[in-house]
Amino acid sequence: MAKEKNFEEKLEELETIVRELENGDVNLDDAINKYTEAMKLAKECSTKLDNATKAVNKILKENGELEDFKPLEEE
Repeated sequence: MAKEKNFEEKLEELETIVRELENGDVNLDDAINKYTEAMKLAKECSTKLDNATKAVNKILKENGELEDFKPLEEE
């Protein structure tokens, strides 16, 4: 079983595909396949970032429970 790529590897692969497509030297069938793969990678990266943002926006209360972070209101 192949090891799943981490976020940075997926992002690097996405950037490579975008450069290849922007270059314009890809035949139509390959371009469609690359575009499909790029969209899959973009969705996976977006989901990972959303999950990381949600995790970072939690704070640990004194009793050990997690709660959503709420910034103090500026007056």
